[in-house]
Amino acid sequence: MTAELVRGQNHPLPQVRLEIRVSAGKRIVAGATLSDEQGRVRGVEWVAHPGAPTLPGLEVSKQAAADHRLAFDLDALPQAVHRVSVLLALPTSVGGPVRFGAVAAPFVAVTGLDGHEVASYTLTGLDAESAVVALELYRRQGAWKVRAVGQGYAGGLAELLTDQGLPEARQLAGSINEAVAQGLARSVAAPPPRTPEADRSRQAAASAPGPDQPYAGPGPQSTSGAVPPQQSPYTPGPQGATAPGTGHPGGPAQADPSPVTQSPSPGAAGPVDYSHPGRQTSAPPPPTAPPAQPGQPAQPVAGDATGWSMEERLYNQVWGMFEDLARTIAAYRSAVDFADSRMEKELDQVLSDPRSRIGGQGDAARETARAKHAQLVDQARAALDRDLAQLTAEAEVVEPALPMAYARWDNPVWHGYRAPMEIPMALRLGDLRLPETENLSIPMLVRLPLERGLWIDSGRTSLEGTLADSDQVRRLAMDTAVAHAARLLAVYPPGEFTVHVIDPAGTGASSLAPLTQSGVLAAPPAAGATGVADVLQRLTQRVDLVQMALRGGAADSLPPGLDTAEQLLIVNDFPHGFDDRAVTQLRYLADEGPAVGVHLMMVADREDAAAYGPLLDPLWRSLLRITPVPDDHLADPWVGHAWTYEPSLVPANSQVLHQVLAAVAAARRSWDR
Repeated sequence: MTAELVRGQNHPLPQVRLEIRVSAGKRIVAGATLSDEQGRVRGVEWVAHPGAPTLPGLEVSKQAAADHRLAFDLDALPQAVHRVSVLLALPTSVGGPVRFGAVAAPFVAVTGLDGHEVASYTLTGLDAESAVVALELYRRQGAWKVRAVGQGYAGGLAELLTDQGLPEARQLAGSINEAVAQGLARSVAAPPPRTPEADRSRQAAASAPGPDQPYAGPGPQSTSGAVPPQQSPYTPGPQGATAPGTGHPGGPAQADPSPVTQSPSPGAAGPVDYSHPGRQTSAPPPPTAPPAQPGQPAQPVAGDATGWSMEERLYNQVWGMFEDLARTIAAYRSAVDFADSRMEKELDQVLSDPRSRIGGQGDAARETARAKHAQLVDQARAALDRDLAQLTAEAEVVEPALPMAYARWDNPVWHGYRAPMEIPMALRLGDLRLPETENLSIPMLVRLPLERGLWIDSGRTSLEGTLADSDQVRRLAMDTAVAHAARLLAVYPPGEFTVHVIDPAGTGASSLAPLTQSGVLAAPPAAGATGVADVLQRLTQRVDLVQMALRGGAADSLPPGLDTAEQLLIVNDFPHGFDDRAVTQLRYLADEGPAVGVHLMMVADREDAAAYGPLLDPLWRSLLRITPVPDDHLADPWVGHAWTYEPSLVPANSQVLHQVLAAVAAARRSWDR
């Protein structure tokens, strides 16, 4: 039975191999400190944080996330360690909340390796604090216990670490925030929620929501009662009108009003209720899978997640597969690590006894340890193979059913291309896989409109065996940019997406041919210093005008000639041909552009920009790095695996790109008439 702790309460731990799971509504940083019998942290080497996530017997998350799993092997901790403090903090310099009082109360659970909860604690009562000691694991009379602490610090990590006696507290807090910023720059953002009360559920509409699940199935609806005469189903809150069934923006869902609404009595002074009698205020349930045969796993169904449309259901299902695969691999790796550490411990015990170093007794003990290790690894592999088989079967069903914006270029859906009338939810940028899953990949979907620009790296990659010819990599990088730009043009309605190109030296002319020959560009690629300056000046002015109009509440007073479509700027061969003013304008577009519909796609090698020093570091971090060849640089937002990214490229000798761009150009011409 799970012990629900309150602040100051303790509980014995029945095992030394365990996990601490942290759930929060927003992205937070998780870490841990080790301290001796006097409660003193001896140095920075006794602090586990995203910049140094692994210590003996302890592993924390490598980046900020809404969900964390911290792994502990208490027997593997140094003998001098008598206390482990679990720390939570809000990351700085990422635009999120700055105090815990502005977010939902974090929930912390201590579980065994099998997922069984031993104790849990909800950190309530926090306000101005930005860092908190959530739990404390400590030795008492040879056994380990857990205590709910909940001690917050308004001064953040620096104040928390200082309170624990660490002299280098401020420097370490700065390095932690720096590691978090770098981790966010390489991470795939989790899908944001679309409605305040909805959470994703892949198995059933009524399943319990989690903080990392952006959608839920329909909740129970009221079948009796009525809306009072003077109560409107739209309740004004501090941010304006809210959705039906919510008391305030982002608040908990309330029971839906009755389908039959009582009309006000004659002469009653109440607002007229315009709600539709049969209006549905929650997402419809997912389709039901066919019943499984006895002893057989359930057959996967495309679109088994919740959502208002099949597109939304498939989007949720893909993200569910991504999360399931991340968790499955994390469990497998944790089990293998446990088997390795157990065998090492048993072998150390054999070697520590002089009597067992020679003779048959020592050999037998070593063989027994290796046999146990092999058994544990085989069990973990069997569980992994079972889960991978289920996910592979699901992927085989989901991939052919994906809509155009989510589909690969070799999907037949592109051959029947028709210009869409609505902007899709998301766009496919490529595929993600892990070393254990070479035959299974998950589509990498990003929400539209783009929340951050893209940097297509034309430099060296981290995977061995990839292309060594730098000129070929640069050509592939530009081909990748063209493929992504063509996909964006194709999935937006005619006239609602505009592409500009800056190619100072004209080195990308051959790759840009599909865009230039089809006539889908706003203008020919800008070349030379004059062309670069002209394009950047026009786009920065557009950002300024739209920002001023929005801030002044005068969005309808924009100049009549202003293109209100979403704008994409492709920049090739940066930083060659760019002066300091142009670099400043690019940084401005990367930071301010996405909020007003101006997006940046840079094709560049970061090493080429080394002459600018750290000036361009904020620019690179504000962009999502993708590569033209497979590269293991992206991290998931749950457990921080290093995923191998594979770009979504047009198959060799395929004419699908030219056919789609020709159809896009024809649709734009007919729309402009």
